[in-house]
Amino acid sequence: MDKFMNSIWFTRIIAFAIAALLFISVNFVPDSKLSKAGTSTPGENDTEIIKDIPVEIYYDQKNLVVTGAPETVDITLTGVKPVLMSAKSKRDFKVYIDLSDPDITMGDKRVPLKIMDLSEKLKATIDPGYVTVNVQERVTEEFSVEPDYNRANLKDGYTTESLVIHPQTVKITGAKDTIDQISYVKAMLQLNKDVKDTVNGQATIRALDRDLNKLNVIIEPATVRYTLKVNISSKTVPITLVQTGKVKSGLEIKSITAEQKEVVLYGKASVLQNIKVVNVPIDVSKIVGDEELDLPITVPDNVQRISREKVTVKIKTDRVEEKEKEKEKEEETSPPSNQETEQPKDKEATVQTKTISNIVIQAIGLPAEKQIEFLSPTKGVTSILIKGSEDELKKVNESNIQLSINAADLEEGEHDLEIQVNAPSSITWELQNKQASISISNIKKDET
Repeated sequence: MDKFMNSIWFTRIIAFAIAALLFISVNFVPDSKLSKAGTSTPGENDTEIIKDIPVEIYYDQKNLVVTGAPETVDITLTGVKPVLMSAKSKRDFKVYIDLSDPDITMGDKRVPLKIMDLSEKLKATIDPGYVTVNVQERVTEEFSVEPDYNRANLKDGYTTESLVIHPQTVKITGAKDTIDQISYVKAMLQLNKDVKDTVNGQATIRALDRDLNKLNVIIEPATVRYTLKVNISSKTVPITLVQTGKVKSGLEIKSITAEQKEVVLYGKASVLQNIKVVNVPIDVSKIVGDEELDLPITVPDNVQRISREKVTVKIKTDRVEEKEKEKEKEEETSPPSNQETEQPKDKEATVQTKTISNIVIQAIGLPAEKQIEFLSPTKGVTSILIKGSEDELKKVNESNIQLSINAADLEEGEHDLEIQVNAPSSITWELQNKQASISISNIKKDET
């Protein structure tokens, strides 16, 4: 007995018996439990549904276009479990539509979906089993590209100066009836908010039908490069000096002149067209003598920016008391009356004339909320003829003469006002225009 138990056959028999018991214990399930678990015994078929299997189409891609086929389908596989699970995990089979027949005709076709490279031990059901596809002649045409963008992304007041794209034309390939539906070929520019500088970028091209639906076509190239340049509308308007306040006692203002006559405004064209002048107020109550001031220019409502922020103003004054003393001194030292009667003859012989042109008429007292437009003389400039001795005329230029009108307390509408002249007392003068015709209006605020 000991000899038998020590033999190799005894060991093999015991091992086989243990293996058989293990196999039976693993695979044996009572009928009641089997019905509840829904499992199958070895050798029986099982079923699995595999979703989203890609569909391949075999056709003459050089000359034809096929549409209408589904991108994916679902497949139900039936077979023994090991093979079934392998197919499910590997997905090493293909679902396809065969349109490779060279004699295929154009139009709608009802065709079956087929499967290849599937194990013979499995049975497949494809959902759907048949589909209707459309076979069309493949055509290629050239189209011009139209750039487009949201103009609301431009900074307020800015407009497009130029928009250049490259290339300007593209080739579009697709089914003939789809190509015939193309109404627009657009490149949509993606812009950030408040664009005020040149923008360079790349835009995707889309082919659209007349209802702006995207069409399924091939576009070559698929993108364009673009350069968008923007600018802002501008307008040059005159600077008008407006006196406010009351001059100090004993002081007289001889002239107020601005070194800069004009300023450039930038903004919306609809805003700029209503602005005729820019008023710069001068508080003369603070003047104590000759001064040179840098006064701020207020940006009008809804104007984006101006070419300069300040204007240099030169003010020349006289002391009233000193002038009266000089006048009294001249009277005391004047020659006898018999000599005075002869003096005018000498002066008349030496009287000369001089014309000073383009003198700006200042609007005094114009409120900040109103604007003025000169109807006559045009642009508010006129000429003056001055008379005097040669020496006196040499001393007089545009800065010595101030022309003004009193625009305070004027209602909206047209007015005729007398032009006031402030000139040296050593000369006489004659205006080209004695009156100015003006139009007063309120400054309108942009409501857009």
